[in-house]
Amino acid sequence: MIYFAQSSQNQTDLIVKEAERAGAERVKATASGVQFSGSLEVGYRFCLTTRIASRVLQALYFDEHISSPDELYEKCKLIPWEEYIDPSKTFQLTQTVQACNWIKNSHFASLRVKDAIVDRIREHFNEERPSVDTDNPDITFHLHIKSEKVIIYIDFSGEGLFKRGYRSDSTDAILKEHLAAAVLYRSDWYKTVLDSNPGVFLDPFCGSGTLVVEAALLARDIAPGLIRKQPYAFEKLSSFDAEIYEKVLSELSEIAEEAKNREIKIYASDISRTAVEIAKAAALKAGVYDDITFSVKDFTLFTSEDVPSSKGYIVTDPPYGIRMKDFDESKLYSKLGAVCQENFKGWKISILCGDSELLSLIDMKPERTNSLFNGGILCQLAHYSVFSDEEKQELIQRAIKRREERLAQPLSEGAQMAYNRLKKNLAELKPIMEKEGVTCYRIYDADMPEYSAAIDMYEGKWINLQEYAPPATIEKEAAERRLNELVLATERATGIDIENIYIKQRKEQKGKDQYKKLASKNKFYLAKENGVQFLVNFTDYLDTGIFLDHRPIRKFIQENSKDKRFLNLFCYTATATLDAVKGGALSTTSVDASSTYLDWAMENFKINGYSTDIGNFFYRSDALDYLWDTFDRFDLIFCDPPTFSNSKSRDTFDVQRDHSRLIDACMMHLEKNGMLIFSNNFRRFKMDDYILTKYSVEDITPATIGSDFERDPKIHKCFIIKHKVKVDLGTKRVIKVKM
Repeated sequence: MIYFAQSSQNQTDLIVKEAERAGAERVKATASGVQFSGSLEVGYRFCLTTRIASRVLQALYFDEHISSPDELYEKCKLIPWEEYIDPSKTFQLTQTVQACNWIKNSHFASLRVKDAIVDRIREHFNEERPSVDTDNPDITFHLHIKSEKVIIYIDFSGEGLFKRGYRSDSTDAILKEHLAAAVLYRSDWYKTVLDSNPGVFLDPFCGSGTLVVEAALLARDIAPGLIRKQPYAFEKLSSFDAEIYEKVLSELSEIAEEAKNREIKIYASDISRTAVEIAKAAALKAGVYDDITFSVKDFTLFTSEDVPSSKGYIVTDPPYGIRMKDFDESKLYSKLGAVCQENFKGWKISILCGDSELLSLIDMKPERTNSLFNGGILCQLAHYSVFSDEEKQELIQRAIKRREERLAQPLSEGAQMAYNRLKKNLAELKPIMEKEGVTCYRIYDADMPEYSAAIDMYEGKWINLQEYAPPATIEKEAAERRLNELVLATERATGIDIENIYIKQRKEQKGKDQYKKLASKNKFYLAKENGVQFLVNFTDYLDTGIFLDHRPIRKFIQENSKDKRFLNLFCYTATATLDAVKGGALSTTSVDASSTYLDWAMENFKINGYSTDIGNFFYRSDALDYLWDTFDRFDLIFCDPPTFSNSKSRDTFDVQRDHSRLIDACMMHLEKNGMLIFSNNFRRFKMDDYILTKYSVEDITPATIGSDFERDPKIHKCFIIKHKVKVDLGTKRVIKVKM
C-alpha cells in the first residue's frame, strides 16, 4: 500500500523520520509531504504516532497517461469503487490540478470523477447511488492531476491530525499542535528526550499551553493517537482491521507505560492568568497535568530565584504583533536577551517568532535558525546558547588565541600597503584629534584607488568601514580579496578587534533605497563630540547617526547659538541641535520627515539630560511643507538637505535644481539679523546667481573641513546666508533691503 502524509512547508524531513520509525519502506519526501509504502499496520501506526503530519492519504489509483476529461471518466469508472463505498454512505471529492492543459476548470475534473463513482455504484447496487456530503462525509476521496498524471487517494486519517483533542479554548495567540511538535523536534531539548532523560523545560510565554502539553506528551512517549478524541477515517473503511488496530494501540500503550518512571520537569508561565488557566485545562485533558508546573509570571521581571535549574532549555513562542494588535512587542523582545543572559546562564534557548525584525532586537547571536510556517505566517525558530561565566571565559580565551594567530600571520603585499598608509594617517591625525578633543574621526578615504573605502574610527573602539561599490570591470573575487585585505590592515593598524569592524557598501542611492534599512539589530553605542553624547548604530543603516564631516559646522553652531532661537531642517538625529542646546540656545526646533530619526533624536536628548518637551520641539514633516505652513521666526537656521530625495507627499527634491526655492523659504523664517547655515554634499554644487544677488552669501566651506577630511575637500559645501542690508549715509542707520 502507498500512503501520502501531507506536511507543512519545511517539515518533510521530520515526517520522513516518523515514517521510518513506523516501519515504512520506500520513504520519499516531496514538496508537499512524504510518500511511503507499508502494510495496514504501518499505516495505523503512522497515523497514531505522527506529531507533524496534518493528514494521511492512501493511494487507490495511478495513471500516467490521461489526456481528456472523457478519458478521465472512462478510466475512473473502471476503479472498483464498490470496495470503498456503497449507497448507504456519503462521500466528498477534493481536487488539485496543476499544469494540465486538458482541464480548464478543476471543478469540472472533480465532476467527471464524481460521475464515474456514482455511475459505477448505480450499476452494482440496482441504480441506488451514494450522496455527496461536503460537510461531514463518511468517506473522502482526493483527485490529484499534474499534466497527464492522475492519482486518486482515499482519506486514511480523517480530521486534521494536529487536532489532538485537548484544546477547547484558546488565547489570542494560537500555536497549532503539529507546529509546536516541530519546534520541539528542532530544539536542543529533544536530544535529551532521545536519551530517555528529558532535560528541564521552560516556556515562559505558555499562552494556551500547546508547547508544554506537546513537550509532556513527547517526554512521556505518549503517542497523539492515544489521546485523540475523534475516530480516524480508516475506521469507516471496508478495509479496516480491528485486530491489527488494537495490536498497534496496545504496543503504543506499553511504550507510554515504560516511560512513566521518567523524571519530567516542565515549567509553564505567562503574564496572563487567563492563559495559564486555559493551559492547565489543556494539560488536564491531555493527561499530563501532573508533569507541568504552572505559574503566573512576567518573564521580563524574572530573577535568579525564578530559574528552576542551573541548566535547562527554554522553548517558547513569545507574542508578536501579527497576532496581538495592541501590544508593544519591540520592548518585550529588546528585554528578552538581557533577561536570558542575566538569569539563564548555561541554558539553551529556542524562540519562535513570526517577525524576523523582532528577533533581531534580541541581543544574542543565534547559533542556527529554522524556517517554519504557522498557517500562512513564515516563522523563524532561532536557537541560542547562554554561556555560563566559565564558558564565557573559555570563549574569550579562544577568541584571544584566534586573534593572536591571525595577527601573527604575515600580511599580503596589498594588505601591507594599506596598513602602511593607515599607520601614516594615524600618526598625522591622532595628535591633532587629541589636541582638539575629537574621538570620532575619519582615518582613511580611498587614499589608494585599489582600496576604495572610507574608514571612520569611533572612540578608539569601533570602526565603520564603508566600501565604495567597485566598478563592474572589477571581478567579484578580486573585490572581495581587496576588501578582506583592507579589513585585516585596519585591525592591525588601529588595534581594534575585527569583531568591532563594521562593513557596509556605499553606492549611489536612488529612490526609496536611500532610506532603506539594512538590518534591525537595534544596537547602539555612545560616542562624544563637543561636550555632548550621541547614539551611533553601525549595523542598521548606511549612516551611523552622525555625519563626521559636519563636526566643525556643529562646533560653529554651538559657539553661535547663545540665546538664539534655533531651527534644524532635515535634522536627521538632531546632533546639530544638541550642539545648539549645549551652546545655550533659547529654544530649538528640529524637523525631519522620518519618525525613526526623530525618535533617535529624542533619545540623544535624553542621554544628555535635555528636555524633549520644554523649549525643544520636534516635528515630523517635510522641510518645505514645514516652512510654508508655519510662521515662526528664528535667529539661527541650519539646513542640510540631501542631494536627492523623493516622497509620497511631494515631487522629488534635487538640491541643485531646488535649492533656491528652499533657501527662499528658509529666509522667510530668518530674523533680519539672523544667520542661515546652508550645507549639502553634492560635489558639483553651484549656488544659484539668484540667491547670490538677493542675499548676502559667504562660502565658508574651507573653514568647515576638518583635518581628517582634508584629503577630500569636496565632501560638502557650506555657506552662511544673511539678509542683505544697506547703509543710509545721511542718518548712519542700517536699513534692511526690501527686494
